[in-house]
Amino acid sequence: MERALYGEDGFYRRGERPAEHFRTSVHASPRFAAAVARLLVEVDGMLGRPERLDVVDVGAGSGRLLSNILGCVPPDVAARLAPVAVEIAPRPSDLPDQITWRADLPDHITGLAVANEWLDNVPLDVVERTPDGLRTVLVDPSTGAERPGPAPSDEDHDWLDRWWPLHEPGDRAEIGHPRCAAWASVVERLSRGLALAVDYSHFRDSRPACGTLAGYREGLTVPAVPDGSCDVTAHVALDACAVAGERAGATSTLLTTQRDALRALGLSGSRPPIELAHRDPRGYVAALCHAGEDAELIDPSGLGGFGWLAQAVDMPIPGALTP
Repeated sequence: MERALYGEDGFYRRGERPAEHFRTSVHASPRFAAAVARLLVEVDGMLGRPERLDVVDVGAGSGRLLSNILGCVPPDVAARLAPVAVEIAPRPSDLPDQITWRADLPDHITGLAVANEWLDNVPLDVVERTPDGLRTVLVDPSTGAERPGPAPSDEDHDWLDRWWPLHEPGDRAEIGHPRCAAWASVVERLSRGLALAVDYSHFRDSRPACGTLAGYREGLTVPAVPDGSCDVTAHVALDACAVAGERAGATSTLLTTQRDALRALGLSGSRPPIELAHRDPRGYVAALCHAGEDAELIDPSGLGGFGWLAQAVDMPIPGALTP
C-alpha cells in the first residue's frame, strides 16, 4: 500500500487529483470550505487573534480547500492568515501565491489543522483470523492475489486486542496504529489550536467483520490491487486516533459526525421559503442551490456519515461545533 500510493510510481506521486477519481466534500461544494472557514474564525477569536494564524491542510490534494477558505474569511483574518498545504504531489500551477506548498508538516501550528480524507490513505496492514490463529494478509502487488503470511507483531496484537478483536475464522481487521501515529504527529505540532480529522470511520462496537479495504479509479470502485493504478483506502478507527491524540497533548476532544458538525456550523439543507421566489427570484434560486449542496454534505447515508474528530490544545472545543 505504501509503494502503491507513495512510491516512485505511486498513485499520488504521479500528481493524481482526488476529484478525478472520487468525490470528496471539498469537491462536492464550496459550502464545505465556508463552514470550515467559520470554524477557523472562531478558533482565531478563541486564540486571541494571534499575529499569525495558521491553517494547515494535511493531504491537500489540489489545494482547493485552502483556496476556497481564502475567499471566505473576513479581511482582518485573511491579512494574518498563513495557509499551508501539506502534499507530496506537485504544486498546482493555479494555486494562490499566498498558499505555502510543502511535503511535510510544519513544526509548529497556531490555529487550525485539517485532515480531510487523509488518514484513510495512511498505509496499514490487514490481518485475518485463520484456523491457525491471526495471520497478516500478503498480496501480490500486480494481481491482488492474497495468501496468509506471518503472525502479526506484538505491537499489532496490542492494537487489535484493544481496538479490533477478531473472534471467528475469516474475520479481518485493518491494523490502525499507523493512522494513530500519523494523527498524533499532527496534534503534537499544535502549539495552540484545533486539529480536525474528517474521514470514513468506524468504532470499536461496530467494526466491519470483513474490513473496508477498497480501491477507487475514475469514479468507480475497483479491486484494491496495490499496483499504483488506483487509490487504495480503508476506513479509519477514529476512536483509537482520539486516544492517540490525547497522548500527544490534546486537552479536549469531540467525536461527532459530519452531519451534526456541519449543521452546527450553519448548513441546514432546508429549502428556502417559497415567498422568497416572489420577492427575490435570483436570491431564491441561489438559496435553493445552497440547500441542495448542503443536503449532499449532511446526508447521513453519504458524506454526512463521515466521522469528525476534533482535538484542541490549550483551548476548549469551539462552541460552533457543540451548540
